Amino acid sequence: MTNGTPGPLATLEVGTGGPRVAFLHGLFGQGRNWNQVAKALAGPDGSGARCLLVDLPDHGRSPWSEEFSYEGYADAVAATLEAHAPGERWVVVGHSLGGKVSMVLALTHPDLVASLVVVDIAPKGYGSLDRFEGYIEEMRGLPLAELTTRADAESRFDEPDTGVKAFLLQNLRRAGTDWSWQANVELIARDAARGSGSRIAAFPALADRTYEGPVVWLAGGDSGYVTDDDVPVMRDLFPRTRLVTANGASHWVHTSAPEVTVATLRRVLAALPDDA
Repeated sequence: MTNGTPGPLATLEVGTGGPRVAFLHGLFGQGRNWNQVAKALAGPDGSGARCLLVDLPDHGRSPWSEEFSYEGYADAVAATLEAHAPGERWVVVGHSLGGKVSMVLALTHPDLVASLVVVDIAPKGYGSLDRFEGYIEEMRGLPLAELTTRADAESRFDEPDTGVKAFLLQNLRRAGTDWSWQANVELIARDAARGSGSRIAAFPALADRTYEGPVVWLAGGDSGYVTDDDVPVMRDLFPRTRLVTANGASHWVHTSAPEVTVATLRRVLAALPDDA
């Protein structure tokens, strides 16, 4: 693993026919977080879409990097998509961290992206990773050498929200008697320690690039991650952006409003040109 592009990235395939759709997860997530949406999109016979659930660098089963970079993440995703289906174009769906990666991918590798779906994140800096500092502290403080069972880990992990606890502990893996984090917790912790200089919380300046393809911007109505002030900035980079708000949905739109998410993605696939 280097400062540049780690690879190849780990992936999971869902579906056997139809348009190619790549899913990029959020911070501390994994590609399989999109499994249910991908199955619904592919349909019972698998012909609705060929979905690729990607583990981003430093997450899931993918390699770790030494320094965080949105451009590096986007390059790793681009190399993975190109290797998986040479010469083909993709609908790229990205949530949160993965949403920023998907935007950078579209801006830096536009020929790969037939259509873009950005889920509850804006192309801006969010100041710091203060929202995640408690999670990071709890993960770093879990005494891996003392753990005996997953139930033991769950009892020691102090997080009152059971959904968040399960989401974070999906990163905990056991090999024999040894426990480890699949996510690169130390890299994320170093980035969080930068405070307002966090690279993960930021969005890179990309020399006035734009992506001219169709973009659906799916926001959670109860989230707060996307505001009215973000619309002009988004449309400067992505002129063909259409904002869709899932009323009552949290930041994790695909889990709190799966029906809206699947219906939105089906409309995106239906609008693709025949040669996409």
